Amino acid sequence: MHHVYPGGMTHELAPEVLITGVEPTYAHPGDAGADLRAASAHVLQPGERALVPTGTSIALPHGFVAYVMPRSGLALRNGIGLVNAPGVIDAGYRGEISVVMINHDPRESFSIEPGDRIAQLVISPVARAVFQPVTALPGSQRDTGGFGSTGVQGDKE
Repeated sequence: MHHVYPGGMTHELAPEVLITGVEPTYAHPGDAGADLRAASAHVLQPGERALVPTGTSIALPHGFVAYVMPRSGLALRNGIGLVNAPGVIDAGYRGEISVVMINHDPRESFSIEPGDRIAQLVISPVARAVFQPVTALPGSQRDTGGFGSTGVQGDKE
């Protein structure tokens, strides 16, 4: 698929995403995430979480996924995050996108008003794996090294 953006820029992986309700918007050319906005008011007390509707429903083409991601400014300034980040919107989902938000600030509440930008939506191609059972996995340089196996600074050679 070939899409022409405003200003004449093109990209082969610009899927046509059908939408009802509030359209997510890209703040700047080249942004990966389109802003999702709150559809209702909420107040998150310290440590509290809430399901915040966006008023947005989409239909993704087969072969694509949408990720609901946090906004870094809300995280830095207010301690606001998403409980299940990234949230995954499958191509077959047609319901309203809602965002599971949490207030990590230990002292201050956080108010959300309708229209506030609360998360961002990133659309990406997705591969569907064919899982092949085997009796043993091939070796690799990393092998079974997991959590913290490379240390904080990694190897210094």
